[in-house]
Amino acid sequence: MYLKSKQQQIFGLVFWLLLCFGISAIGAMASIQARSFYVELIQPAWAPPGWLFGPVWTVLYAMMAIAAWLVWRQGGFKENRVALTLFLLQLFINGLWSWLFFAWQMGAASLFNIVVLWGLIVATLWTFIRTSHWAAGLLVPYLLWVSFATALNYAMWQLNPQILG
Repeated sequence: MYLKSKQQQIFGLVFWLLLCFGISAIGAMASIQARSFYVELIQPAWAPPGWLFGPVWTVLYAMMAIAAWLVWRQGGFKENRVALTLFLLQLFINGLWSWLFFAWQMGAASLFNIVVLWGLIVATLWTFIRTSHWAAGLLVPYLLWVSFATALNYAMWQLNPQILG
């Protein structure tokens, strides 16, 4: 069941966008020195340039927000408690990763975090598909990027034990 009021739907979309970009901002605070830190690390040949991360994450956070909104508007938290709780949990774990990797330089902990994040994204996608195929589809690029980021996190940790020990 869709929420009836157009105003409620607009409020909901704004809420999900603010929440997702708010978590993004919290992660970005940990990443203030990320660009200089990233170039100092020994990187695998397949590592993307540092400038690519900002635009990719901007698009992904927008897609995540729209996906959550699509599920939320189909009955709100009451009818989609599990799906939206998983979404919120993965969003929190996502925001934590930047702190673990960039601010605290904890390679093993950031790898564990991103593996947990990957599992939570899969679980979220699985629950979203029951409510909205569009919402689930919007999470697929996020899952693919985090899959790539997991491999990159592992490679960076292995190549830089003196920094990411």
